[in-house]
Amino acid sequence: MHNEMALTPELVARCERGIADPGPEPRLPYLSEAEYDLLTEKLLAQKPAGPLWVFAYGSLIWNPEYESVEHRRAGAHGWHRAFCLELQRWRGTPEQKGLMMALERGGSCHGVLFRLPDNDHGLQLGRLLRREISFAAEMSGIRWIPVDTAEGRLYALVFWAGATGLDITVDLPLPEVARILARACGHLGSGAGYLYNTVSHLKEYGIRDRNLWRLQELVAEEIKSLFEAKRESHRQS
Repeated sequence: MHNEMALTPELVARCERGIADPGPEPRLPYLSEAEYDLLTEKLLAQKPAGPLWVFAYGSLIWNPEYESVEHRRAGAHGWHRAFCLELQRWRGTPEQKGLMMALERGGSCHGVLFRLPDNDHGLQLGRLLRREISFAAEMSGIRWIPVDTAEGRLYALVFWAGATGLDITVDLPLPEVARILARACGHLGSGAGYLYNTVSHLKEYGIRDRNLWRLQELVAEEIKSLFEAKRESHRQS
């Protein structure tokens, strides 16, 4: 079993492009500040007693934008990572759509639990909601789920779990996901960069997702193939 990632920062750099921020999404109305406040209150009312834990399985591990006072490894059983959210912005464009991860039913997913400060749940959760969702249609993917840790079972908030509605794709085979991630880039960066950051940070926590590990190998191969084809084209022109 190889411990070194095939997808490297040098390969990721080949995928990065200077994409301008396209501005507000024209298709749907954004949530208002009052709606964010109401959603925050609703989720806190549903929260089980005790600390507020967030289950991170992707970018919330390496780009949280919230404060935490403790973290633990955890497993969410009955859920698995899947690149099933189609992106036409952020890490994709309408011309070259990208993909983002969500949790779908079945299997298991190991990630990291973060405990938010006890004295400002409302503030921290409000910041998190504003980071993760923009439209009412995206609220279907927010839920409390049971997670298992070395210290026992806890309930944690998770984003993009069992989401429905806009931009949800069917499960794609890994080679097709790799083809998309190796090409897609938006104003927040590339699909390859998103995958690299996720896999490398999971590795730091001692977590190795079999499908993601295989996917980073496929994306590395795809990027090399793309640039080899470009070099060959330049030689022939």
